[in-house]
Amino acid sequence: MKILVTGAAGFIGFHLADTLLKQGHEVIGLDNFNDYYCPRLKRDRHALLECQPTYTGIEADLCDYDRLGKIFEEHAPPLVCHLAAQAGVRYSLTHPFVYQRANLEGFLNILEACRRHKVSRLVYASSSSVYGGNTKLPFSEADRVDSPVSLYAATKKANELMAHTYSHLYGIQTIGLRFFTVYGPWGRPDMAMWLFTEALLAGKPIPVFNHGRMRRDFTYIDDIVAGVIASLFRRELDRYEVFNLGHHHPEALLDMIGVLADTLGVKPQMNLLPLQPGDVEATYADIDKARAKLDFEPRTPIREGIPRFVAWYREYHHC
Repeated sequence: MKILVTGAAGFIGFHLADTLLKQGHEVIGLDNFNDYYCPRLKRDRHALLECQPTYTGIEADLCDYDRLGKIFEEHAPPLVCHLAAQAGVRYSLTHPFVYQRANLEGFLNILEACRRHKVSRLVYASSSSVYGGNTKLPFSEADRVDSPVSLYAATKKANELMAHTYSHLYGIQTIGLRFFTVYGPWGRPDMAMWLFTEALLAGKPIPVFNHGRMRRDFTYIDDIVAGVIASLFRRELDRYEVFNLGHHHPEALLDMIGVLADTLGVKPQMNLLPLQPGDVEATYADIDKARAKLDFEPRTPIREGIPRFVAWYREYHHC
């Protein structure tokens, strides 16, 4: 199959594209290589993809609709996986218009391109952030998600509503994936796993919000990619679907820090801080629907996943 992957130089996009290529598919990878975090990391990921003969890399901005339309016209992908987005809850507090442009305008452009070029299925990244301040755990796709606590979450909920509209009006099959705290090799420098590792190796204290009373459904990248690929190819899916993709086992933040510190062979210093605006105390995915329709079954606990991340981090940074 030919698959268009947006955000192909991003964390999840890189791993997805790499797996698809190894499975024998042709991948058209789009990325704008923005500077939200170090573009060199994105370039390094992308360079690995470009070594593979069935990969076509394109540097483009999804908000340039004319350019996007020409890419769809030239490559005519039957499947699209839209992972490009402006990420980060806290960044959305200070840079709101970046989210309006990337996550709303960019997503609308993708929907329009899929409509005009007769794409058979669009899989796109939503987020566990849409559950906002919900206190009923675990989070289920049947729960109401009308109370986002960050602009980032609001844009992801808006994406789900926009996708529903296009599925209803134009018959495009849209599959939204609510990711839960993804980590692993080639991960993002703005996320806790990277930030904590960097600080611990430097002997610096790590910021621990809500005084450590946080739980996260840490989900290893390989498990996430398996769920995305099932969403791309599984036949018996409705025209409009939303799935949770999480480990279904929330870990106390302090336990994660303990595993990370043990793996690094250091004693953690922690700066305990209050809960930050836009943050939630706990995430926990109900994955019954993904199990039933996607055969999704995460297999990597943090005691296996964290050492894999640390091994990659040390090799990448030569430390």
